[in-house]
Amino acid sequence: MGIELYNNVKQAWWRWMVYERDDIEGLDSSIILNRRVWKYSGHEETFTDPLVDCRECNSRFRADKLLQDYLAPILTKEVAKLLPDVAEVTPIFPDTNEARGTKLFLEGKITCPNCGSKNLTEPRPFNLMFRTHVGATAEDDPDALVYLRPETAQGIFINFLNVLNTSRRKLPFGVAQIGKSFRNEVTPGNFIFRTREFEQMEMEYFVKPGEDEAAHQEWIDACHQWFQNIGVSSANLRLYEQPKEELAHYAKRTVDIQYRFFPEREEEERQWDELMGIANRTDFDLKTHSKKPEDAEGKRLNPDSTEDLSYFDEATKQRFYPYVIEPAAGVNRTVLALLMDAYSEKVNDKGETRVILKLHHSMAPIKVAVLPLAKNKPEIVGMAKAIKRSLQPVLRAVYDDTGGIGKLYARQDEIGTPFCVTVDHQSLEDEAVTVRDRDTWEQERVKVADLSAHLLQKFAPKPGQ
Repeated sequence: MGIELYNNVKQAWWRWMVYERDDIEGLDSSIILNRRVWKYSGHEETFTDPLVDCRECNSRFRADKLLQDYLAPILTKEVAKLLPDVAEVTPIFPDTNEARGTKLFLEGKITCPNCGSKNLTEPRPFNLMFRTHVGATAEDDPDALVYLRPETAQGIFINFLNVLNTSRRKLPFGVAQIGKSFRNEVTPGNFIFRTREFEQMEMEYFVKPGEDEAAHQEWIDACHQWFQNIGVSSANLRLYEQPKEELAHYAKRTVDIQYRFFPEREEEERQWDELMGIANRTDFDLKTHSKKPEDAEGKRLNPDSTEDLSYFDEATKQRFYPYVIEPAAGVNRTVLALLMDAYSEKVNDKGETRVILKLHHSMAPIKVAVLPLAKNKPEIVGMAKAIKRSLQPVLRAVYDDTGGIGKLYARQDEIGTPFCVTVDHQSLEDEAVTVRDRDTWEQERVKVADLSAHLLQKFAPKPGQ
């Protein structure tokens, strides 16, 4: 069931992002990219986490997380300005806002979560990109070093010219991609929030400089609405404006769509985590991968590039580097948000508590379950299987006879199947079946000849969706 829900999320995003718009192209770029791509994008230098080792038990941890755990009980808004230790500390890395507190580690104020020792190493940068080599003599050739992509975006940027020339696009337009990314996390875990392999849904939207701010806001609003359209509750969504000190080096503005992943936490602010980031990346990416741009000293930003990724505007006869608006979401986090909002419980007539997964119809792994009331009656079984086969071309349908009808209903409720179709003894006489609604448990009789049209009408998008 998990992979079906997973695929439904990706298909819904692709349909909304690519098929329903006239200004987006799709792409599937390489997972393994030349090292120079990551050198000039800044990943080789800045895509790091602060790392510390325990000298006693040899465990390894992210320094910023240990620091956060240490400060959390004592660092409140009222006393934050009164803590000299924190005020005197400088960042471990210039581009890592959370990694503050080298002094606290050296003074032994932070302990190892595993063994309790205070004998920790000084924090140091750890690059999160997976390294590998290509070619038959890879190990002996320094030029054979490559990385697995830590994000899908750079594959879009280096293919900008290919898409532009083959599609004959004019600004504004976007390039969308769904694909795996890989990050060598120091301490993977925290459920799905820190994994070494994950799938991203990203789109890079190219616009004229000066039109970027309006386009950015349009995508923030559109993405916020899309999550609601697929079943995420607006009560569990919020927009988080990243302050300047948190912005990536390339970003002019970034707004996160956050979801209430941790409702059990007492502090309101700790209940939220990122669901999607929407960044205004300016013209940084296309410039850094182009051969012509120069720095303040007149030196080429990318002396290894052989292409110019600028755009020529026929209307104004001007050449420039487009700005980029980037909505980027994780498939896993989207699936988790859907599951959390869909989970519900209901008490039946017998006083039993039943779980109902009230997924949006478009997200449900199975749309219809066809159930025979009596599996020992060949006529009923044959009719039920025939109905299932007739529905399969238009809806994801399954046949199930592995229990009593009550258990079969409960099983389908738990996996989010919107409708159950029951074939009973009367069906053999009147050519009609019982259609049961997952959310209301209400039932209605529908002629077999009208069943497909009846169900398709139930699944038709409502106005505004």
